[in-house]
Amino acid sequence: MQHNAFKAALAAGKLQIGLWSSLCSNIAAEIISDSGFDWILFDTEHSPNEIPDLVGQLQAMQGSATTPIIRPAWNDAVLAKRALDIGAQSLLFPYVQNVEEAKRAVASTRYPPQGIRGVSVAARASRYGRTPGYLGKANAEICVLVQVETRIALDNLEAIAKVDGIDGVFIGPSDLAASLGHLGNPQHAEVQAAMQDAVKRLKKLGKPAGILTGNEEEARRYIDWGYLFVAVGADVGLLAKNADALAKKFKAS
Repeated sequence: MQHNAFKAALAAGKLQIGLWSSLCSNIAAEIISDSGFDWILFDTEHSPNEIPDLVGQLQAMQGSATTPIIRPAWNDAVLAKRALDIGAQSLLFPYVQNVEEAKRAVASTRYPPQGIRGVSVAARASRYGRTPGYLGKANAEICVLVQVETRIALDNLEAIAKVDGIDGVFIGPSDLAASLGHLGNPQHAEVQAAMQDAVKRLKKLGKPAGILTGNEEEARRYIDWGYLFVAVGADVGLLAKNADALAKKFKAS
């Protein structure tokens, strides 16, 4: 049974630095998994990642000390089941608005009687049935993260965070900015104040808070505020930024 190092680190209060991945490439996954990040999130909500793509990316990360996290396209039990069966142990559920939705996310990752995860005795997660006692051990190693990214969700923040089985709460800057009336501007003072208030409230509960930014100054500020799992960039952004900079050096001359 594979130990979930990311889940254990969050429980111990250790800062976890991550990278967002939307390139849908096993080659890219292999490259960034050896970069030294604590975790890499493979996105399916806003990138054309599908289960066969994700299998290749997880296979490419084998042997790496970096923990893979998958973001299902929605808080859906079938999507969660498929991600877990291919070997993911950590999931980030988008757009969780209330206690009921948080409970639904947790239930979709747990085998009965704790939840509703469908049972497969020969999935990749159990090394195709070769992991002794997988069905009895799996629940304990699953890490459930939920995204709070609207004004309504912020109003329910404490209740969501207290749901049994929630390991961390991720504050979504872009959607939160849109919800607060500042579409495309998560740097707006009102949005920043909401994000700082959110991490303060989560720290009082002892619940790890997560966030994403591609700006180094912002990332360090969020860490200073107390965010514990922080994505400090994205593979798409790194590729585009550096490709643009290299082309500009030579085209400008």
